[in-house]
Amino acid sequence: MTDQARADQAPAAAQPLDLEFVVHLYPDPVLRRRAREVPIDDETRAVVKAMFTRMVKSDGCGLAAPQVGLDRRILVLNPTGKPEDDLALVNPTIKERKGGDTLMDEGCLSFPRMYAEIKRPERCVVEYLDLDGVKHEREFDGFVARIIQHEYDHLEGVLLVDRMTPVDKSRNRAGLEALVDKWKRTQGR
Repeated sequence: MTDQARADQAPAAAQPLDLEFVVHLYPDPVLRRRAREVPIDDETRAVVKAMFTRMVKSDGCGLAAPQVGLDRRILVLNPTGKPEDDLALVNPTIKERKGGDTLMDEGCLSFPRMYAEIKRPERCVVEYLDLDGVKHEREFDGFVARIIQHEYDHLEGVLLVDRMTPVDKSRNRAGLEALVDKWKRTQGR
């Protein structure tokens, strides 16, 4: 057999996955499902890359896989907008929440133009895998801890509306109702 014949019979090289996501909006049921653990492989790395792209295009600082329709335990964040501050956490577990509770207005890509004052601990200890499959346990604080806790909620099926005070729910009622109405229209209801 010639070298060319062998080359023609060789399996094609795997093509890189080129993914593009849209953000799923409340009350899409995918947002309520608890996400499942995933392996570290080329597909997971492609999902993370596409999630960062969607997060940036949506002017977000964090994004969880359920927000793009995937029931995978992946979250990405960037507190500064600088590429060197990108952080991907695969199969994260919050091991401990520490420090006093702080209040801060939070928004969410799945709840456009809505904000609510949310109380969260100022620090958290998280165990996660990086994209090389290396396990880390790290303490985060301040804004980064807040982003992680918000996105982690998504992995557990907990949404911004679940953390809203009655005052915030009332203030955002028109927006919440509009999202529900839009969802019903897309479902033919």
